[in-house]
Amino acid sequence: MKFLGSIEEYLQLETIDNTTCDILKEPIESSLCILWFEEDNNQLTIDGKQCLFNKHEIVFLTEFHKIIPTRIGITRFLRFNRPFYCILDHDTEVGCKGILFFGASQLPIIKIPDNEIDKFETLWKMFIIEMNSNDSLQIEMLQMMLKRYLILCARVYKTQENYPSGKTNSDIVREFSFLVELHFKTKHTVTEYAELLFKSPKTLSNIFSKIGFKTPLQYIQDRKMLEAKRLLHYSSSSIKEIAFEIGFDDIQAFSRFFKKHEGISPSEFKQHTSRE
Repeated sequence: MKFLGSIEEYLQLETIDNTTCDILKEPIESSLCILWFEEDNNQLTIDGKQCLFNKHEIVFLTEFHKIIPTRIGITRFLRFNRPFYCILDHDTEVGCKGILFFGASQLPIIKIPDNEIDKFETLWKMFIIEMNSNDSLQIEMLQMMLKRYLILCARVYKTQENYPSGKTNSDIVREFSFLVELHFKTKHTVTEYAELLFKSPKTLSNIFSKIGFKTPLQYIQDRKMLEAKRLLHYSSSSIKEIAFEIGFDDIQAFSRFFKKHEGISPSEFKQHTSRE
């Protein structure tokens, strides 16, 4: 089941197994993924490391993780993108920043305690009900379900110790993503983020190249575009106000930037989405 919104909001909820696990290989930009295993002995290779997951374990993955499924039993799969729900924008609500996602040097895994299973099961059933609804409040209800799911997971995780040491290239890319979420309105160059990571811009670009992802600059620009589209569609702010909010000194520079990436001007985008 998929939900697709008017500005590329994306949420997918499925129950998968060994015959349908190729879904894990599908590239969905700016997405986060949660796998809840319903059987024992699930085998995945994540960032080159073989991992074994058992019943009622949950693992949290970003778009930067490279996943190769070897054996997957019945598994509940949830994936959403940043336009649907940005966990960093809403960290005061869910409290999972750097814990379930974007935490460097860790693969977050929880084991649902026996006394919490009913809560998770009930929430999943409610999720399915809302995925099948079709009214003007659907996206708000789905976001509420997701927020509750993340809160439950974060609470469990905070009672467990899952903090392996060591930092890989994938960790650095995830940490870069985390920093972009924090600073994209005020920091606009690769050099600024490289300094925060204590790396040279060239080293950071080489790491992204090895991972096979977009360049660091593209990632920064894409995040600014996402915020621009979100504000143009959902807020009553003027185009000049939006340009200033995401770090542009004048509306002309913002309009050139937006048209280069979207193919139409900010005003045309606003008019088009307002009719949907």
